[in-house]
Amino acid sequence: MKHSFDYQKDRIAVIGLGYVGLPLAVAFAKKFNVVGFDLNQSRIQDLKRGYDKTLEVENHSLLSVSNTLKYTFNIDEIKKCNIFIVTVPTPIDKINKPDFFPLINSCKIIGQILKKNDLVIFESTVYPGATEEICVPQLEKLSNLKFNKDFFCGYSPERVNPGDKINSLENIKKITSGSTEYIAQKVDDLYKIIIKAGTFKTQSIKVAEAAKVIENTQRDLNIALVNELSVIFQRLNLDTVEVLEAAGSKWNFLPFRPGLVGGHCIGVDPYYLTHAAEKVKYNPSLILAGRRINDNMGIYLVKKFIQKMILNGINIKDSTVGVMGVTFKENCPDVRNSKIADVIYELKNWGIKVVVEDPWANEKDLLEIYNIKLSKIKEKTVDSLIVAVGHKEFRLKSPKELKNLCKKVSPVLADVKSIYNKKDLLDKGFSVFRL
Repeated sequence: MKHSFDYQKDRIAVIGLGYVGLPLAVAFAKKFNVVGFDLNQSRIQDLKRGYDKTLEVENHSLLSVSNTLKYTFNIDEIKKCNIFIVTVPTPIDKINKPDFFPLINSCKIIGQILKKNDLVIFESTVYPGATEEICVPQLEKLSNLKFNKDFFCGYSPERVNPGDKINSLENIKKITSGSTEYIAQKVDDLYKIIIKAGTFKTQSIKVAEAAKVIENTQRDLNIALVNELSVIFQRLNLDTVEVLEAAGSKWNFLPFRPGLVGGHCIGVDPYYLTHAAEKVKYNPSLILAGRRINDNMGIYLVKKFIQKMILNGINIKDSTVGVMGVTFKENCPDVRNSKIADVIYELKNWGIKVVVEDPWANEKDLLEIYNIKLSKIKEKTVDSLIVAVGHKEFRLKSPKELKNLCKKVSPVLADVKSIYNKKDLLDKGFSVFRL
């Protein structure tokens, strides 16, 4: 049975207005009355002024739904909503264990105002079973309502790719699920209203949770493999990119490249799966091995980079290195879990002065999270360069422009993302290192 929605009476609250929540709120506001809720008051003030610091939603898009999308940090303003969608982050702590505080706190907020027949949908990444083990008890406790009798839950994991304007929310197929067969269909029908690419309804919330967490675990392991290959090929005096390009001539060879794995998905989600595995007394050795490889690539990069500097006669203690790019991916201001920070810290541990340039990074976030300041790499001021992120501005720079930034005759350039032609860099006098 297909469910119909009353676009005037049904009111949606989106809890958490970050990279996931804001685009979702905007999409639903084209059809429904939506309230976007976030505890970050400065974030709410920015959105009320029509500015999104994540750059995921353009100003004209925010303006187009100004009559149907309201922003608040006041719980009273979401009381009349009957559909709640939770899009808060699910990070890991210092020992790589799931940090459920934002998720639990969201459930406590919703639990205070939950009414009979309300629907709560979770989009945050969790381990299989977490919605019913962690979220539902909180909702029941604070609302005094009974799960699957008085209120219902769904799970539809986010698949947002920050900075990607082609694979946007509406253009990515959406996994859906619900706590009963009836609710599963209702959740599926709800998302079909905004998702052009269609939906995939799973048999249970737990299946949907598991599907989400293995998407990024698979990518993490594939990147870990090519990262390990990069280490091996370096010792064999082979260029990893050249080897991968040759292997890529086979039709079924997967085109993964080595790199620094950061961000709030690939570098985090596998730990939610390993948490679930350990709960059932299984040691996920392969997944954890992949995590160890990827987490250590920043240190490895600095080690090889400094070796090349020493071979070029550069005095490490008195040197200055320019780092171009500090966000976790290109053309995106997000610095959360950026592995470039590891690179910068390690360079400083060697006594190297570091100048960090990034036209995309949110300077306030960078300072608060990592205590890293942004600057501009001026001509003839650095001894060597690390181009860490493939921002479009950096891709446009010629080898000559890069060389003009360096004061040494034989500088080292680490092209982490392999965005330049290696021969052109060598012709300009660079010693080149790339993963």
